[in-house]
Amino acid sequence: MPEINRRTAMGAGLGISAFTTAGTSTATTSYPRSDQTMNHPHLFNLADSPATVVEGGSLRGAHEQNFPVLKGQNGSVYLIRLDVGGVREPHWHPTAWELNYVISGKVKWTILGTHPDGSYHRDTFDAGQGDLVFAPQGFFHYFENLSETEPLDVLVIFNSSTQEPNDDIGIVGTFNSMPREVLAACFGVPAAAFDQIPREIKPVVITRRHK
Repeated sequence: MPEINRRTAMGAGLGISAFTTAGTSTATTSYPRSDQTMNHPHLFNLADSPATVVEGGSLRGAHEQNFPVLKGQNGSVYLIRLDVGGVREPHWHPTAWELNYVISGKVKWTILGTHPDGSYHRDTFDAGQGDLVFAPQGFFHYFENLSETEPLDVLVIFNSSTQEPNDDIGIVGTFNSMPREVLAACFGVPAAAFDQIPREIKPVVITRRHK
């Protein structure tokens, strides 16, 4: 599987120094690692690994940068928590599929992809504790916390050892990489309709619904 140049948005532990949500800077929270974890190359304490905390939730993961045994193994794991109102930015992965296990909470999913009949198929559904959700490589997808009172915890497995979000093309960066006139032509609206969309090209990863 070809490697791609990973963005350096992640720092120590998770490799995340900062990744952004819409209008929000990040804060990285570190947790102590046990001596047992440090002394065994095949053991990684995911639950106590450093987490990046942002508006809408948090992310921690194991990949080839912080769990060297994964190098060349085409595998990485992430633990995503979405707070009430939390949203995983709509995105796709050019070089990896994604398998999601719902640890706790209620989640809404949308997956969009091409099919042999030449059409787009959109699959929208709710999932809950114990469910598995598969997003094929290159398919556009997102998920959000459906609960108004409880957080959502999802374990995400990729068939890539490199760190998230570098194999992750999100909707914010996608829109902002296109000229407003091109977007206007595609949507059939005046270019001014896109004036309120921020122009910065950046990864969002996790954000929150704003009422």
